[in-house]
Amino acid sequence: MRATALVITLLALASCDSGEVPTPTEAAQLRPSSPQIAANEVVLRGEGLTAGSEAFYFAAGEAEVRAALTSALGNPESEGPNEECGAGPMLFVNYPGELTVNFQEGRLIGWNLSESGEQIRVEGDVQVGTSADEAETASGFATMTESTLGDEFSVGQHIGGFIEEGSVEMLYAGTQCFFR
Repeated sequence: MRATALVITLLALASCDSGEVPTPTEAAQLRPSSPQIAANEVVLRGEGLTAGSEAFYFAAGEAEVRAALTSALGNPESEGPNEECGAGPMLFVNYPGELTVNFQEGRLIGWNLSESGEQIRVEGDVQVGTSADEAETASGFATMTESTLGDEFSVGQHIGGFIEEGSVEMLYAGTQCFFR
């Protein structure tokens, strides 16, 4: 009797499925918050980054992130460790377009960008080169009055930056090796 009830339940559940599962591309098109980007493009977010079709949150594996960034931007221009960061030893990998990606213990922990370009952009309205006046009107903009590093600001809860000579000089997110 239990076996019959189980079979009937499974058949009822199976009949609810139309069997039409969207392909990954179709599923991505259905999500308006996941815009398609070109294979050679990188979008930097407050919680990580997207390189081509690959999206990574902070704590993603170094090998996977590096492979996706290299595919999108080309080989790193340089890389090197800093053992003296306040957050602990870090590895910095510098990609074309003035993108530096920070790793610690084999995990993505941060990024910073100091040049605007067509291949790399930051999610949101504030980009490197945005005028200070325009940045200050962006949603979530806040001046970091206690900063010892210059005219520092945040946009929302996860992205920070610096203004120099009237425009945004650098944007960053995640763990950095700034000596304050």
